Amino acid sequence: MARVKRGVTSHRKHKKVLSFTKGHRGGRSKLIREAKSSLLHAGEYAFAGRKLRKRDMRRLWITQLGIAVKNEGLSYSKFISQLKLKNIKLDRKILADLAVNNIDDFKKIIAEIRS
Repeated sequence: MARVKRGVTSHRKHKKVLSFTKGHRGGRSKLIREAKSSLLHAGEYAFAGRKLRKRDMRRLWITQLGIAVKNEGLSYSKFISQLKLKNIKLDRKILADLAVNNIDDFKKIIAEIRS
């Protein structure tokens, strides 16, 4: 059986890991053992962050809606319940965008709720 030298393969793997950990601090971007560990944890944080981003955006939309609705003399909870009663099926993302960018359209929705 022929002898197999694995230097090229392992060097390629190490380069790949070190390229992913570029920008990490200290040995986490220079030393392969620490870089592997750093990459593993970075992946976990990225996964969790993608879930957190969804929560954060929903909180932002609710805050924006709450402020816009309060300026019109309603509370957020009453606004949402009236939307459900009037069967207006717009989600919080669209409503918040309207409240921030298209104030006239948002006021039409509030007028529809009050009628």
